[in-house]
Amino acid sequence: MAAAAGRARRGARLSAAALLALPALALLALLALPAMPASRGAGASEAQPDRFSPPLLLPPGLREELRQRRRDLRRLEAAAGGGEAAAAAGLGCGDLSRATAVSVLGWGFTKVVARAALAGGGTVALKSVHGAGREVRRCVQRYGAPAGCRRLAAYKLLKEVTLLQRLQHPGIVKLHGQCYDNSGDAELRVTAMLELGSPLEMIQLLQTPWEERFKICLSLVKLLFYLAHSPLGSIALLDFQPRQFVMVDGNLKVTDMDDASTEELSCKEDKDCTLDFPTKSFPLKCSVTGKCEGINEKKNLFNAYRYFFTYLLPHSAPPALRPLLSDILNATGDLRYGINETLRAFEKVLHLYKSGLYLQKRPLLLKDSLFLSPDYVSLKGFRTVEGEGHKCWPSYSHLGCLLSIHSAEEAAAICNSQLHCHSFIVTQHRTWTGRPLASFQSSWTDLVPDTNAVVYIKRSASSGERL
Repeated sequence: MAAAAGRARRGARLSAAALLALPALALLALLALPAMPASRGAGASEAQPDRFSPPLLLPPGLREELRQRRRDLRRLEAAAGGGEAAAAAGLGCGDLSRATAVSVLGWGFTKVVARAALAGGGTVALKSVHGAGREVRRCVQRYGAPAGCRRLAAYKLLKEVTLLQRLQHPGIVKLHGQCYDNSGDAELRVTAMLELGSPLEMIQLLQTPWEERFKICLSLVKLLFYLAHSPLGSIALLDFQPRQFVMVDGNLKVTDMDDASTEELSCKEDKDCTLDFPTKSFPLKCSVTGKCEGINEKKNLFNAYRYFFTYLLPHSAPPALRPLLSDILNATGDLRYGINETLRAFEKVLHLYKSGLYLQKRPLLLKDSLFLSPDYVSLKGFRTVEGEGHKCWPSYSHLGCLLSIHSAEEAAAICNSQLHCHSFIVTQHRTWTGRPLASFQSSWTDLVPDTNAVVYIKRSASSGERL
C-alpha cells in the first residue's frame, strides 16, 4: 500500500496516543476513541454525513466546493446502488479502535496509509486524509479553514470507498470496512480499512523472468477490460501511475481509486475529443449523445502501454513470441487496438506459451521410445543437490539458473544453447501457468536418490567422466 501513498517514509511505529500528536495522521486518531455506534461503522450509508450542511462560518467558495463534492458523491452512490449491503458485513469503528501495532507506510497529496494488526488476527491497510498533505495545505492557503479543508479531502476518500464497495475484481484491492465520524462540525473523519499489499517496484520487476512480467501485464489488461465494461460504465484511472498499484500474493491490484472518473468527457464536436499525452495526441469521435466515444478506455490503455507494456513485455521473451508481442506494443501504442482486441491478443500469447505451440520444430535432443539420445544421458531416480551453481538471467533463483520450460526437450535445447551448461533436472515446482521449472548446472554436483526425478547430462560433458 505504500505505492498508493507515494513518497513513503517507512518503519515508523506509532501508538494510538502518538497518532493524536501528528497532524498528518489526525484521522487515524480514531484508533484511540471508544467504539462508535454501528451506524457510523462499516455498514453506514454515506447519506448520514450528508444530513449536515457545511457550516455557514466557512468561506463561501469552500462551502460551494463541499456542496459540489457532496452532489458528485450522491450521484455516484445512486449509480453504485447496493454498496451499503456489501459494506455491512465488513469491519467497523469497533474493529478500528481495537487495532494495534500501527506503522506508517507512506503518504501522498491527499491521503496517508498505515498498517495495523486486527484484534481478531490479520492485518489491514488504514487509509485516511493526510491533514498536512498538499491538497489540504493548498486549500488552507486559499480559504484559511483547516477543518473544512480536511472535510473537503474526506469526500475524495468517501468516493473511493463507494467505488470499492461496488467494483469487485481480482485486480482491485478489497475494501474490508470503513469508519467515519460526522459530529456536525466542519470536519468529517473517515478511515477506510483495505487489503494490505506491497509497493510495486518496477526496477525489481525488470529483473524477474519474462513469464512473471507477462503475468503483470495480463492482469492489468484484464483489469482494464473490467473497468471498460464495469457496472458503473467505462471508468478512467486519471492518476495512472505504477505507484497506484500494489502486489498482493503475487497479483497486481490497483489501490488508489479516488481520482477515477465514471464520466466520459462531454463534447459538441470531434475537435473537443482530442486525447493528449506528453508525446502523442489522438483524435477521437464525439458521439450523438455528446460524449467523447471510448475516451476512458483509450486513456487507460495508452497509459498501460507507456508505463507497463513498453518496459515489461519485450525483454527476454521467447523468440517465437516476440513478433506477437511487437504487434501488441505497436497496436496499443497507436491505439489501433481497443481493450477487447488487446485482451484477445494477450490470451493468444498465453495459449501459445502454455501449450508449447510457440516452440520451433527441431530434431529431438532426448531419447524417445525407440532410440537413445545422441546428446544426453539420463539418470532416473536421482536429483542434484541444491546450491550455488550455473548462473543465468533472468532466473527464478539468484543462486543458480532456474528457468520455466514447457518440457524436458525444451530444457535440453536451452542447455545446448548455453556454453557452460553441463546438465539439468526438471523440478517438481511449477509457475502460475502450470509450466515446470528446470535447474541447470555448469559442473558436477552430488546426486541424491529421488524416485520422481531425472537428471539429464550432456554426453560431451560426461565423456571421460565417471557416472
